[in-house]
Amino acid sequence: MSTIGAGDGLHVEAVELVRIRIPLVTPFRTSFGTQTERDVLLLRVIGDGVEGWGECVAFDEPLYSSEYVAGAHRVIEDHLLPRLLAQKGARAEDIARILQPIKGHNMAKAAVEMAWLDAQLRAEGQSFGEYLGATRTAVDCGVSVGIMDGIPRLLEAVSAYIDQGYRRIKLKIEPGNDIEPVRAVRERFPDIALQVDANTAYTLADAEHLARLDEYNLLLIEQPLPEELLVANAQLSKIVKTPICLDESITSAAVAAEALDIKACSIINIKAGRVGGYLEAKRIHDLCAERGIAVWCGGMLETGIGRAANVALAALPNFTLPGDTSASDRYYRQDITPPFVLDDGRLPVPTGPGIGVEVLADVLDGLVTSRQLVEVSR
Repeated sequence: MSTIGAGDGLHVEAVELVRIRIPLVTPFRTSFGTQTERDVLLLRVIGDGVEGWGECVAFDEPLYSSEYVAGAHRVIEDHLLPRLLAQKGARAEDIARILQPIKGHNMAKAAVEMAWLDAQLRAEGQSFGEYLGATRTAVDCGVSVGIMDGIPRLLEAVSAYIDQGYRRIKLKIEPGNDIEPVRAVRERFPDIALQVDANTAYTLADAEHLARLDEYNLLLIEQPLPEELLVANAQLSKIVKTPICLDESITSAAVAAEALDIKACSIINIKAGRVGGYLEAKRIHDLCAERGIAVWCGGMLETGIGRAANVALAALPNFTLPGDTSASDRYYRQDITPPFVLDDGRLPVPTGPGIGVEVLADVLDGLVTSRQLVEVSR
């Protein structure tokens, strides 16, 4: 147990870093690897008679991005919390400024901001959705389908998700697993909203190959090229008729503006964890609304903590495409919050204070691999 300085504002008494390991319902395969469980870092902020929860979306290994869960844990403990709690207290709106000197680590920063914001809003009796500016009481849901071993299994999975009511299907693709799976799904389900996600698996040399996807009436091709290659994505957009959507490339509102300026994409996937928090996510939403650019809410296999915040974010007015805000049972047999259940292809936006869901302590306790309490000195 460690102790670091305190201040005014949100009167934080302690911050707990909780690691859990939670199994997925089925293995989830993408172009960068296969996951069978998640090692999740949670933050619990305690103070002002409430507790707020945040979830770090970093994966076990630095494959989706340079961040990974053990590294996020270390940077939060050693760098983010000491800076934040050394202030005379802070509101969630202050966190990006306070932590700005720390380069990168957006997923770690987002987890801290989320926990602070949840506690702050619970203390003030305001919901996440109301605070962000949500205009809907429920959001349309899509589902992300991992790379399957064979087209028959893929078609079976897609059929099951359609039967469950999902309003959009996203197929993960990679070189060697792209044209044929898309063709098979489109032929079997000619009228569904369908898109693909490459997770940076291609190069500009694959442009003509990716253009073969144009005939399948896709909503978009998500992140076909490496994240740092904005100009290459702009060049690809001139060759491929299907709209290019950026995910990993978009790390801030400033980067989003640059990507739109050079026409590197025409749709943006907003992930709060990837961009440093829900307040920056809202800035990207507002920027795209001003530019007439559609956005949707991506997912990182979140538990109910992160899913609650994502659903609130996805209820903002410019989230005009179904996101990856799937029901809890898409990923977990037993979530650590009451489950989010699909109703006619939609999920309700929580209305309670903060993220609007409570953590199931008995379930959480059965999954915990470590707990660390950082007490605030007075």
